[in-house]
Amino acid sequence: MTSSTNLDKDLPLRDDIRFLGRILGDTLRDQEGEVIFQLIEGIRQTAIRYRRTGDDKARVQLEHGLDGLSPEDTIAVVRAFSYFSHLCNIAEDLHHNRRRMAYSQAGAPPREGSIALALQRLKQANVDAITVRRFFERAIISPVLTAHPTEVQRKSVLDCHLLIANRLEERTRIALTPEEKEANDAALRRAVLTLWQTNELRTFKLRVHDEIENGLSYYRYTFLREVPRLESQVAAALEKDPEYASIAQDFPSFLRMGSWIGGDRDGNPFVTAEVTQHAMCRHSAVAMEFYLTQLMTLRGELSLSFRLVQVSPEVMALAERSPERTDSRLEEPYRRALTHIHARLFQTALRLGCFRQNEEVDEADPYESVEEFSADLELLKTSLVGHGSGLLAEGRLSLLIRAISSFGFHLAPLDLRQHSEFHALTVAELLTQGGVGVDYLALSESERMGVLVRELESPRLLRSHVSRFSEAVQRELDVFDVTREIHRSLGPQALPNYIISKTDSVSDLLEVALILKEAGLLLPGENPQLGMNIIPLFETISDLRGCGEIMEQLFSLPVYQKLLDSRQRTQEVMLGYSDSNKDGGFLTANWELYKAEKILVEIFSRHEIELRLFHGRGGSVGRGGGPSYYAILAQPAGSVNAQIRLTEQGEVIASKYSDPGIGRRNLETLVAATLEATLLDRDRDLQGREQFYTLMEELSVYAFERYRTLVYETPGFESFFREATPVSEIAELNIGSRPAARRKTQKIEDLRAIPWVFSWAQSRMILPGWYGFGSAVARFCAAHVEGWDYLRRMYRTWPFLQALLSNMDMVLAKTDLVIAQRYARLVSDEALRDAVFHEIRTEFELTTHALREITGQKELLESNPTLARSIRERRPYMDPLNHLQVDLLRSFRSGEEGEAVKRAIYLTINGVAAGLRNSG
Repeated sequence: MTSSTNLDKDLPLRDDIRFLGRILGDTLRDQEGEVIFQLIEGIRQTAIRYRRTGDDKARVQLEHGLDGLSPEDTIAVVRAFSYFSHLCNIAEDLHHNRRRMAYSQAGAPPREGSIALALQRLKQANVDAITVRRFFERAIISPVLTAHPTEVQRKSVLDCHLLIANRLEERTRIALTPEEKEANDAALRRAVLTLWQTNELRTFKLRVHDEIENGLSYYRYTFLREVPRLESQVAAALEKDPEYASIAQDFPSFLRMGSWIGGDRDGNPFVTAEVTQHAMCRHSAVAMEFYLTQLMTLRGELSLSFRLVQVSPEVMALAERSPERTDSRLEEPYRRALTHIHARLFQTALRLGCFRQNEEVDEADPYESVEEFSADLELLKTSLVGHGSGLLAEGRLSLLIRAISSFGFHLAPLDLRQHSEFHALTVAELLTQGGVGVDYLALSESERMGVLVRELESPRLLRSHVSRFSEAVQRELDVFDVTREIHRSLGPQALPNYIISKTDSVSDLLEVALILKEAGLLLPGENPQLGMNIIPLFETISDLRGCGEIMEQLFSLPVYQKLLDSRQRTQEVMLGYSDSNKDGGFLTANWELYKAEKILVEIFSRHEIELRLFHGRGGSVGRGGGPSYYAILAQPAGSVNAQIRLTEQGEVIASKYSDPGIGRRNLETLVAATLEATLLDRDRDLQGREQFYTLMEELSVYAFERYRTLVYETPGFESFFREATPVSEIAELNIGSRPAARRKTQKIEDLRAIPWVFSWAQSRMILPGWYGFGSAVARFCAAHVEGWDYLRRMYRTWPFLQALLSNMDMVLAKTDLVIAQRYARLVSDEALRDAVFHEIRTEFELTTHALREITGQKELLESNPTLARSIRERRPYMDPLNHLQVDLLRSFRSGEEGEAVKRAIYLTINGVAAGLRNSG
């Protein structure tokens, strides 16, 4: 039951939702007419009545009340309910920001996931300043944006959302006069009208260039400003504490935004060398645009006169080199110095190809490095502090210097990724062209390793100007050659990582090393120099189980040890959450990931190599999603160790980072969690953890068997999945440049994990986030007299199980088997439909029972009333979308292939995704 206090706290949210709903209703009346408005309002009231009372008549009305609607009227209904979900999202995000500000201003204790609370806990645990300093000297915390096809929103629509959010926030942030309030209302109505008249669906297949621009928009919205602000916030928090204050001096940058967009070739033939080059050029241009704008703003602010302050000789020298010679500026050295710095930076941008020179610009020498640019700004800061203007130095100037430290001239490191099979093909042709005389693809693993080690130790190159390669291999070599050129122009930090999908042998890593050597990115010799991190990606259950043996073999090779010496003896390993879940189910995937991390920690420690883990998490729980704070704290002992990278995917990017305030809060959570997981490792001191591991292994075996039996061993299950979900229709939606499947087959093994999870979410079964757990617990408790007591004790004390069940709790709350059964009725084979859905229903009941018994909850999400309220309020607006989607799918599949029907289906997909918020 929600307390009256919580109801009072949620009152502004409900007011905002009602207000936006009223504006949307008025817009519907004006644009679609009274008849459509009343139809939509009737559906809404029916859905609310069904959800509040369980009235079966209301359910039947929802299922059949929309029968006979024309495609055009159906589209209007779908759009109305879809947009209401979007407006609810905007209001909720604003409310969360508002609550955090009120909480902070009230002088309340630091909140969970905040820097203040993390530092407080370090003090309580007697973590000394030396240890904290070492953490920040080594820290790398890197969210990496990826272009996976679950982001169904167009940028134009997102821009409308931002406009509505800004106007709504304006109403609550400041007291408006009646005239201002009227203007604000009008602005909101214009924004909602624009949103209604903007096509939310792309009429063309998304290109990689479009994905690059979409990703870059979040740097403009949030990252370029909020990353330096957060780092300054951390430094300020340290400075307030007498014991940690010294750490704040020369505080290093530790947040590194990353990207895959334009570098991820795995399964995407449209990512070519030219695309990667274009991506880096656009990255650099966005960074330069920001720096140039900030310099001009600073120039306007720093109007100090040398007649009134004692400016340093270094700044005076910069001013003398300025092209600005007007009398009015002669006594303003900071402005003149900034004009000079601006001119040099603009010339740097021209040299890097960021802009085209279409007008006359001031002549100046370009900067040779980002360090040279930053050094000039440091001269200004030192001078300001020197004459008592430290307050000016700590404003925009310090934030700009921090931004440069984080983003450089390259904005964000771009990762390269490709499937291992392409590397094997490339090496095979290189060896043939080099006259080595072996059929590489026919060799055993040990023979491959022998050949690769010999070639890595040899100074000779296999490629020459007369070499000729197949088209596929030449495309691969072109990417490596472009990488070399980008290293020369922007530095190795622009393209530092090469990720190998489907790594299942040591040769997979050595093949990439050899190709890097051929491209001049690995220099052989007694002390070889490796120019990129070579990163294995372990994805399937078998890959995770074999990763320890692979890394052990790799580290036993002297040639690879020498390569690691040139990379500060740091090896990154990526773990895939999506394919492991599709392969083995929710419980087994999470447990195998946990075990893999434990094994890697032990092996790396024994070889005295630094481990950096890269977590390939998706937005949904079925793909490793869920709250990042608890996910990081749930990692096994020693696996975080001040360095962590994790992917941010799909619509989660927009929900986390399109709003600057929410974006900074999410980044702060990552920092706080990494601090706590590294320096307050709860798992390391876990009492009885060896017994917990044994019991979890038993549970995993049971869950794996149950999941594999349904998904891979039930005859016809592929047909059930494809008919009971909109997976085929999702594949046609213009929401990503990447194909939905790796190969043109109907096999689930060949389907990408993203449409797999996305489709189950649309049908409200969402089984990748829970299936198999209930049966596993039932078998476990049948085998152990004290089974329930074991599980409850594990849950009370083990962060891993707490995070696992918290995520599962959320997914079960979003699952709706009443609606799911309507999707199941789309399956033409009645016997197959009944058998599979019976298994799903049985497992759902077992899983919800197990969750309640272990956690002590009487209801789902009892421990998270805010999320429970959000889901409860959204259901009446999602239900009509699901019911309409089922009817539309049935019509479409029966041969009614009109453009309006297809569009309506895609709009329902958009609306359900908005309602779920973390669907893919």
